[in-house]
Amino acid sequence: MKFSTRAEYGLKAMANLAGSFPERKNLKSISLEERLSIKYLEGLIGNLRRQGLVKSFKGKKGGYVLSRDPKSIRVGEIVEILEGPIAPMKCYDKFCAMKNNCSSSLVWDKLGTQIRKTLYAIKLNEIIKK
Repeated sequence: MKFSTRAEYGLKAMANLAGSFPERKNLKSISLEERLSIKYLEGLIGNLRRQGLVKSFKGKKGGYVLSRDPKSIRVGEIVEILEGPIAPMKCYDKFCAMKNNCSSSLVWDKLGTQIRKTLYAIKLNEIIKK
């Protein structure tokens, strides 16, 4: 399983916001600090905002802020918002038409469960750069 830059860059941006929580930050400063394209960042943050993990404010003192304390945001939430369901194979879990007859389904089910468990065990505040 390979995650895209959406997960990588989204986690960097969210960790950046977590490091300044509860203060607001503008995209330009996040972009410069994390060395991310501001255009790409706009899309990622927009998606996270629509899903309720980030709030946006307009105006001179506008910017972005996490909608909840970083201690209550799980890395798994962020990854699933940006990447979609965490699945090691296309036929993982309920998407498998042959699950009961497939000799390898046990492997993919256990792997998918462990990946989700690991990502949801990590809280956003744990990945903040110190």
